[in-house]
Amino acid sequence: MNPSAHGWIKKLIKEVSETMYSDTELTEFYNKLKQTGFIYGSNIKVVLDIVKPFDLTEEERCKINLLLTYYFINKKANTSQDFIESLIDYYKAISEKKRSFFEELFSDNSSDSLLEKMIHKRIHVDDNFITKSFNYFLINALLFVDVLGYQRFLIDNKSIKTYVNNLEASLETIIFSVMEKKVNKSHYDQNLIKLFEGSIRHKKSQAPSYHDAISLITTPLEKLYVVDLVCMASWTDKIIDKAERKFLSELKSSLALDNTVITQSVDDINTFYNEHKEDVAFLSSKNLAQSFYDNSSKVVTRLIKRNSKRLIRELSESKEAMSLLAQSTQRHLTDDEQKKIQTQLLDIFKSIPSLAIFMLPGGMLLLPLFVKFIPKLLPSAFDDNRIEDG
Repeated sequence: MNPSAHGWIKKLIKEVSETMYSDTELTEFYNKLKQTGFIYGSNIKVVLDIVKPFDLTEEERCKINLLLTYYFINKKANTSQDFIESLIDYYKAISEKKRSFFEELFSDNSSDSLLEKMIHKRIHVDDNFITKSFNYFLINALLFVDVLGYQRFLIDNKSIKTYVNNLEASLETIIFSVMEKKVNKSHYDQNLIKLFEGSIRHKKSQAPSYHDAISLITTPLEKLYVVDLVCMASWTDKIIDKAERKFLSELKSSLALDNTVITQSVDDINTFYNEHKEDVAFLSSKNLAQSFYDNSSKVVTRLIKRNSKRLIRELSESKEAMSLLAQSTQRHLTDDEQKKIQTQLLDIFKSIPSLAIFMLPGGMLLLPLFVKFIPKLLPSAFDDNRIEDG
């Protein structure tokens, strides 16, 4: 079974349907999925060993794990709707905010083929520009947001985009909160925090408070996932200190979880990273925050270079955006100016397919860097702009 060849989804579903796959208890399945690395964004193996991972790439293992998780959620929901059709309907339901990402696929007449393309594009936006370190935190580690959205969709498909948006916003708030708890923050930790802070989709006055964010986390899988994300955010310096453990303890109480959940989450991430330090690229870095920040910078730089002509053309039609970007080279933009330029950039990105990454969960984290590096990489365009404004 080759996840890179046409027909792989149909073949995988046939293989899985002949097993006792869906008999696994929900929490047990989640823990097994975590052991594969899927929750951590680094797929070392395939969940429940349904498919032997030999000769499979990390991307192919990720495809299989994502599809198997969707299938498991579907079976647990006991829905009468066809699995493939329901998953396609779900992606269409949440695609409004990322229309440029999927719209060219919706004309495919074959359900199997359409879903294969959706899964591929959802995981692998471009063949070259997503490094493993970047992929780990921003894209693959947040794929489970899609799974939680699908779980809700099968129960109630109304306002599903609102649910996904609220979940993403809540995760941002909670992760940012634990990062602020770090006692000893390095230069790169500070940069990472600023990166998160600049990525919040709404103004601070509109962003959910920590209390509101926690109140939106209600289902068993949501709670387990939040705890694991907090452990990941705490682990960026390869240690979870006392302040971070206190935060986890408070999170346990807020989510009404048993203490064993926190203990297992901490043990699980330590075990996974220690066992697979040779297989997960970013673990070779002395400082994960540094690795994350550096790799994010490289990704943004490459994106701007690859799309420079199109970006100049699109930006030239927005004098306000050009003016703000030019001013950003001479002074710090205010919060309102930052939000304004980010909003305008998102509108531009929707028209450039290769920048669809910004429409994905976690993509907003790159916007502050994009604002920072555009003037540096497109000097002539912004020199002209400064002359016009002067």
